[in-house]
Order: sequence, then structure tokens, then C-alpha cells
Amino acid sequence: MIRFGTNPIAWANDDDQSIGADIPTARILHEAGRLIGFDGIENGHRWPDDPEALRALLAEYGLAFVSGWYSTALLTRSVEDEIAAVQGHLAKLEHNGCKVCIVCECSNTVHGDPAVPVNDRPRLTPAEMLAFGARMEEFAAYLAGRGITLAYHHHMGTVVESPEEIDAFMAATGPATHLLFDAGHCVFGGGDPEAMLRRHVGRVAHFHAKNIRPGIARQVRTDGLSFIEGVLAGAFTVPGDQEGAIDFAPLLAVLAEAGYDGWIVIEAEQDPAVRNPLLYQTLGLHTLRRIARETGLTA
Repeated sequence: MIRFGTNPIAWANDDDQSIGADIPTARILHEAGRLIGFDGIENGHRWPDDPEALRALLAEYGLAFVSGWYSTALLTRSVEDEIAAVQGHLAKLEHNGCKVCIVCECSNTVHGDPAVPVNDRPRLTPAEMLAFGARMEEFAAYLAGRGITLAYHHHMGTVVESPEEIDAFMAATGPATHLLFDAGHCVFGGGDPEAMLRRHVGRVAHFHAKNIRPGIARQVRTDGLSFIEGVLAGAFTVPGDQEGAIDFAPLLAVLAEAGYDGWIVIEAEQDPAVRNPLLYQTLGLHTLRRIARETGLTA
């Protein structure tokens, strides 16, 4: 079953918690659940850590807990240590009936540092990518044994950003490791989103419908801006925004052809003081629902 979700970073940013700090938590949930009508919402720094408190809070607003970002450090610690570290997060996923764990390697990422240009991100050699992939697959196999699918989030400022790195990472991992496909990060990283999605759709377990303003993305590259500076400048937006460059119809058509069964989540961080989350998220959800019907992804 296709369900549509959002991420609270449209209202209150996780990487820079000063962005949207003035927006009450109740407003985020009221707008996402009651006004806009999302089926669920991903994790954010405002939500309680206790699994039942989290479920109960979201349920008040008619929202399910979709899943949440988990930062791995498999380049610097063992798989056994990673398994020990994930237990608290895993408890939230299991208690809330989540099917995927969103994972990204953050031991050396620069995307959360406002002082470091996103261009200065870390890179792995082919041998290092193979070793990293082997560790991630072992970790993914553990999660699979707990009934949770690992969905790896390729992301700006990390070791899996470019289309070549996505391909190399997928080749270095096995059947337990799946992909969180993010349209905006794919384009920002230099990829063709339709071609990339077609290549890996059989292993896509989660989908982020992030749009991109190409002129601002180019400015981030040419001016050496950090990821956070790019966000504040407006590099990302939602499906349906005329300033966005991504056509989501071919992407949802690929998902429909592949029989995708999971969440489609609008994870499009913007400065809420400049771009009203209620308006933009409403536009994004209405756009995705229309395209989903037109492509046969939903009835």
C-alpha cells in the first residue's frame, strides 16, 4: 500500500535547530496531520524518544510514525558496536510498526557543519567502498533479522553522494541493503533521477520526493557554500513548485511499473520564515497524489 508522509524538517530543521525554533511542536503536527492530511511523519528532534510516547503523540493528530534517520559510524566502529548503538532507535521502529530504517554514514560527513563547503565532503577509494559496503551489508542483515529493512540514504556531503558512488555502494552491498531514493539529492549530486531510479528500483525500499531549485544548487557549488547555507538559500523545494526542476511523473511511473509498495515522503527542508511549510507541503502532497493516480501507482 502506498502511503504519503512528510518530514518535520520543513518546519523545524534537525541539522540546524535554530531554523524553525519558534514554531511550536503542536503546530507542526496539526498542520501535517489535520490540515494537510499526511498519513505519517518521519522522525525529528522534537519528538519523544520513548516509543509509546512517540506513538501516542503522533496518533493524536492522525499520523503514523514513518521511520527515522539513523546515523551509522561504520567507517570508524565495528558492526557489533553499531548493533549495540542502534538498539534505542530500533525499539522506536519496532514499537511503531515501521518497515524500514533510514541509514546514512555520518562518521565523517560535512552536511551538518555550516562552516564547511559541501564540495569538501569525504570520498572513499574503491577498496574503501568495498569494505564499507561489506560492513553495511552485515549491519543490514542484522536489521533484516529483526524484521526491518535498511534503506540507505544517499546524501549531499557524505561518502555516497554522486551517481557513481550510489552505483558503487549498491554493487558493494548485498540483498539485505536497500536504497532510500531521494530525487533532490540525486540531482544535486549530479545524477539523472529517472535513470538512477530505473537502475536500482528493485532495491528501493523508501522514496523521498525532494525537489531542487537548480540555480541555487549551482550557486552552492560555485560559491563553495555549506549544505546548511544551501538549504537557507532555497536549494530544495517540494513537488509541484514551478521553481523546481524535477518532473516526478516519470519517477512515480517507474515505481508503479516495479510494483513499489511503501512510503512516499516529502522531505524538503526550506527556511520556514521564507517559505510557509503549510502552503508548500500542501502543494507537494496534492501534486504527488495527482501524479500517483495518473501513473497508476495508486487507484
